Amino acid sequence: MLVGDSGVGKTCLLVRFKDRAFLAGTFISTVGIDFRNKVLDVEGMKVKLQIWDTAGQERFRSVTHAYYRDAHALLLLYDVTNKASFDNIQAWLTEIQEYAQHDVVLMLLGNKVDSAQERVVRREDGEKLAKEYGLPFMETSAKTGINVDLAFTAIAKELKQRCTKCPSEPCFRLHDYVKREGRGAACCHP
Repeated sequence: MLVGDSGVGKTCLLVRFKDRAFLAGTFISTVGIDFRNKVLDVEGMKVKLQIWDTAGQERFRSVTHAYYRDAHALLLLYDVTNKASFDNIQAWLTEIQEYAQHDVVLMLLGNKVDSAQERVVRREDGEKLAKEYGLPFMETSAKTGINVDLAFTAIAKELKQRCTKCPSEPCFRLHDYVKREGRGAACCHP
């Protein structure tokens, strides 16, 4: 499930991942909830992701709360060009704690890193917040595609590991994977 304030780029991130396209132009708010399916090959196993895109506005919150408890993973987004969306992350985490399963896979994403000139939230601030809550973190851009596939792939790998729990398989560590794979792609953004 994709969650976060209205306008942080949840729908654009999903469309970039699913269709390899960017929704340029007018911002259209998601009404309630929408979803898309995508099958990934994760180490030779087909993993079907059903990705739920939620409305960020307060008025849809009661609708989206109902979906939290069935989510296996949550991608929590803020917009690096919008300080309020970053400041609201703690409120989102409180909500997640209240409505989601206690073992839900959770990742924090700072979106819109392509807008370097308008950036108001530093990467270090995102990293610090993620560390405080023990969350894997990366910065993404739905416009350029930076780290988009990586975010969904990391979640898919974690979910696959949880489902299969094969003792002969090396243990997948979401934090380590995100740190190792995500560092290079977004390093060039201030």
